[in-house]
Amino acid sequence: MPLSRRSVLAAALFLGLGTGLPALAHAQAIDPALQALINGSQRAKFNSVRDRYRHPGEVLTFFGVQPDSTVVEILPGAGGYWAEILAPYLRDKGHYIAANGEKASTSAEVQKDNAGLAAKLAADPAEYGKAEITEFSADKHAIAPAGSADFVLTFRNIHNWMAAGTTKESFAAFYQALKPGGILGVEEHRGKPDQPQDPLAKSGYVRQNVAIGFAEAAGFKYLGSSEVNANPKDTKDYPAGVWTLPPTYKLGAEDHAKYEAIGESDRFILKFQKPGT
Repeated sequence: MPLSRRSVLAAALFLGLGTGLPALAHAQAIDPALQALINGSQRAKFNSVRDRYRHPGEVLTFFGVQPDSTVVEILPGAGGYWAEILAPYLRDKGHYIAANGEKASTSAEVQKDNAGLAAKLAADPAEYGKAEITEFSADKHAIAPAGSADFVLTFRNIHNWMAAGTTKESFAAFYQALKPGGILGVEEHRGKPDQPQDPLAKSGYVRQNVAIGFAEAAGFKYLGSSEVNANPKDTKDYPAGVWTLPPTYKLGAEDHAKYEAIGESDRFILKFQKPGT
């Protein structure tokens, strides 16, 4: 059977193509139990329809998440895209921790996200009953006990920390929570490498080398990248920044078909390790 584009990309990312790192010995297949949950009935339709842009199986396999892992997800929000997959996957042998917004936040958006995620987890105790919610606000709270997490995962959040001036503190919190040898997984909207980085990332786009710099400054070792969520159709020059594209469509009906055809943003996936064993 011919390989699909998705299979080819998955093989390429595990072989380390384009990363400048030594190739891994073998491509890694997605755990059938993980794939079953990605396809599972516990997932909301508004989340699963985005899988063609977000490739959850390939991303989690690239990071190396296992059923017995302790995983901290940073700011899963109300929708719980990754929570729907990770919480049941880790339920029996591992531990899923959702480091959502600060409980005392005065932001209506943060409070909405907190309430939405709490309600989502409470509504299905069979799948989510062992999940834990902690607070994240840069380094103000322990997202997990120090040195306890196998993985800290953050998806498209760096631009917000740049705008708030809290990148250093945020990455320090990740480093604190991880075990020696633990993995930090990062996804972000990829900025143009030939243009200066806006220090506030007002467009939502972040240069890949800038994100690597934030992690390395915190003490992490860069292990490599995945291109599974690359989108060459993303020109990154929209009137409302990355939020012009789906799923936000900030311009509403204006040029909707054009932006729909582009799809979700071009994204890098980066893998880092906390030194030690």
